[in-house]
Amino acid sequence: MSGVNFFGIRHLSPAGAFYLRKFLDNLKPETVIIEAPSDFEDVLNDITRAETKPPFAILAYTKSVPVRTILYPFAEYSPEYQAILWCKENGVTVRFMDLPSETFLALERTESKDSEDEEYEDEPDESEEEIEMPELSVYDKLDIFSGEDSHETFWERTLEHCADAESYHEGANLFGAKIREFSSKDEHDFAELQLREIYMRKIIREVVESGIAAEKIAVVTGSYHVEGLKTWEKSEKLPEFPKTECLHTLMPYSYYRLSTRSGYGAGNKAPAYYELIWEGLNRADSLFTANAYLTKIAAFQRQKGNAASSAQVIEAVRLAKSLAELRDGGMPVLRDLRDAAQTCIGEGSFAAVSIATADTEIGTKIGELPEGVSRTSIQDDFYRFLKDLKLDKYSSATAQDLSLDLRENRRVSSEKSAFMDLNRSFFLHKLRVLNIPFVQYRQSDQDNATWREEWTLVWTPEAEITLVESALKGDTVELAAAFALKERVEQTQNMSEVAAAIEDAFFCGMGSAATYAASALQAMAVDAVSFEELAKTAFRLSNSITYGDIRKADCEPIKPLLEQLYLRACLILPSSCVCDDEASQSIAEVMDTLNSVELAQDFLDTENWLHALWEVAGRDDLNTKLSGFAAAVLLERNQMTNEQLKIEVSRRLSLGTPADLGAGWFEGLTMKNRYALIARQSLWESLDEYVQNLDDEEFKRALVFLRRAFADFSPAEKDSIAENLGELWGLNAAEVSEILNSELDSASQEQIDALDGFDFDF
Repeated sequence: MSGVNFFGIRHLSPAGAFYLRKFLDNLKPETVIIEAPSDFEDVLNDITRAETKPPFAILAYTKSVPVRTILYPFAEYSPEYQAILWCKENGVTVRFMDLPSETFLALERTESKDSEDEEYEDEPDESEEEIEMPELSVYDKLDIFSGEDSHETFWERTLEHCADAESYHEGANLFGAKIREFSSKDEHDFAELQLREIYMRKIIREVVESGIAAEKIAVVTGSYHVEGLKTWEKSEKLPEFPKTECLHTLMPYSYYRLSTRSGYGAGNKAPAYYELIWEGLNRADSLFTANAYLTKIAAFQRQKGNAASSAQVIEAVRLAKSLAELRDGGMPVLRDLRDAAQTCIGEGSFAAVSIATADTEIGTKIGELPEGVSRTSIQDDFYRFLKDLKLDKYSSATAQDLSLDLRENRRVSSEKSAFMDLNRSFFLHKLRVLNIPFVQYRQSDQDNATWREEWTLVWTPEAEITLVESALKGDTVELAAAFALKERVEQTQNMSEVAAAIEDAFFCGMGSAATYAASALQAMAVDAVSFEELAKTAFRLSNSITYGDIRKADCEPIKPLLEQLYLRACLILPSSCVCDDEASQSIAEVMDTLNSVELAQDFLDTENWLHALWEVAGRDDLNTKLSGFAAAVLLERNQMTNEQLKIEVSRRLSLGTPADLGAGWFEGLTMKNRYALIARQSLWESLDEYVQNLDDEEFKRALVFLRRAFADFSPAEKDSIAENLGELWGLNAAEVSEILNSELDSASQEQIDALDGFDFDF
């Protein structure tokens, strides 16, 4: 394209941004054409607003499920961003020339489908074909060609520290030409690159044919594309591009997400460090970057309580300059500065300065956008609540803890302030329901503190992306959360999951969503379900009621539902205890769960539960471990007296009872409230009498089960048992404790281990 001025750049190149502005100052073009999706031009005004602080990104996303997204991030030192600012400052027209985002997303869908189809292709037999080594990528070839530790270092040393715009211009174009030369035409994305260049040439032709002189047109593009855009044929036809309906929006971004460490292919290793290069160029201070980098590392070390003196910083700067000279460079690059920091500040250990270098090189900077800028309605709603609930300070890349007290604050005058933490809780739980990774809910460390919540908040670009995707569920955070809960209810046949949705609805302060889920649960409750499912569902409903008062929720409609489920669980408990030992553990856990539900809710009929426990405890045809556990629950609730316990022990641990059944019953008895059991001397008397009357074979059988019953007793609990046994046998309690807590010799251990795998019923 004769006469058109091409400036090849690299994304996130501070020198590229700096010298591009110089280039534009000298050229004074009438139109600047920039490599970016052509349908993004409508956000140009928002990008150039004074309140917009980079880093930020343009996010495009499909309107249909599954949502596919593409991101175009910018830092302050992005050449494209500085070109846009220059045009705004000088009243020059800006055009974007790359494929529209609707085509990029359609191509992405096609590639995904192709990759899915490839999964079903027959793969060659590796035993019959020679395994080929993968070909070196273009960047591997560049690393070898550059002679540096990486092409990143080569680029920085050669181009980021160029002395003038002309040198950068020529160097960047040569770099792009070499990439084209090294690139294989068989690479996966080569076809897409050709399509993009055809489209970009079309946009440039349109501008030229509009009557603007070619020499007054500046094209800002990746250095790779410069050679591909310079020549074109009039007969070149534009192919028909696929499209998919999509939307786009601006969003804040972070330096971490701009870095290659996050997996961003067009990023650099050190976004914050590159900002120092940008600042040094604008200050016209060639040593600013080196001085600032090493000073920041020393400051970080001091802040963390590590020694870092000014003398070490001075020596590090000198060493970095010397290293740059040894490597035929003019100014120190990141490799030189890091080596100098390790040597002088870390005293030879990189581990000593690794965290400081990460903080200085990557940083935690997050961009800002004015209210209402190119956002979806759900984004507007999110940021409004963030500001209204005074949570905007938590939109940081650094994780921060937040403690909430849901009780009314009576020390403030307004109702809004009085219930600030409660409203914060409603909002954060809605984000949790939507799986927005901005929030992480942690249970309170205080037992039974229904008024206290602990959260961890950390902003990530993924949070913004997920928020945008949630726009398909509703225009506001609350509407989207209600839709998400409705989806959960409709997509499951599991009662406890529906009860969990009810619980979440109350946590979110959305009574209508809870009512809808409760109706669905009522319909499901008429069908036969297991005891485990009933107990788990009852527990969820009980939680909702327990938290109801503090959350100002009307839980009355779900109380009859809980009563119904609780009654059914009580009725089927005995039949559920006809099971093997493997299943007994989970049954015991849900028995304990239902017991806690009954204790928590005074409107439930206690007699139904106690009757079920007594039946399980007294029957001989049920799993003996569960019978023992039922007895333990009754003891804990003071429903079983010492005399009743003694009778039950005598019956269960009698000579007529098989040893494994007796020991299994005792194991179940010890699964709850051990200290109360330890204090009952009559229990140990009965157990002693039982063991002493066993013959050798019965003793071996009982030993396996009793050993299992006592396996997880703590040393303190064993000491208490030793006191009881010492008193019973007339021995010193300390001596008995030493025997109980001592390790067995190898021969004895082998004998007992052998019993674990012995089939007594053979």
